[in-house]
Amino acid sequence: MRATGADAGATVEESLQERFAAETRCFGCGPSNPSGLRIRSFIEDGQGICDFSPAPDHEAFEGFVAGGIIGAVFDCHCNWTAAHHLMVRAGASRPPATVTAEYTVRFQRPTPSGRPLRFRARVAESSDRRATVEGELEVDGILTATCRATFVAVGEGHPAFQRW
Repeated sequence: MRATGADAGATVEESLQERFAAETRCFGCGPSNPSGLRIRSFIEDGQGICDFSPAPDHEAFEGFVAGGIIGAVFDCHCNWTAAHHLMVRAGASRPPATVTAEYTVRFQRPTPSGRPLRFRARVAESSDRRATVEGELEVDGILTATCRATFVAVGEGHPAFQRW
């Protein structure tokens, strides 16, 4: 079970980002970016899970989350789901550095702010260096957006190589 530091005596589980990329400064998922979203992704039952609580400055208009923030969370969370999958597939001890080849977000309805958002991601297709991930965003059990994204592991010479 995951817990926050405010929960007395609780053990805090390390997210994928904290475990493999503690110094990363990515706006969406970098633990070391004080101005970023600092999302935390976990693998549960074969899928990526990310609970995110938007702040008022993440709103497009009062009471609703900006689509760009939703896109950023999907991009980073699905990327970490893909990287973890490729790591497990290869039998490696660390995930490969992966980058977004493409992603599409479909907004089903406005996403309310002021309560936790639950992002789920699962690998739909993969090869040795590529994974396509499908994601969903729910608020209070209601689907508000979906995502389909493809991520590619990069090699030496790419600016993202060994970023984590």
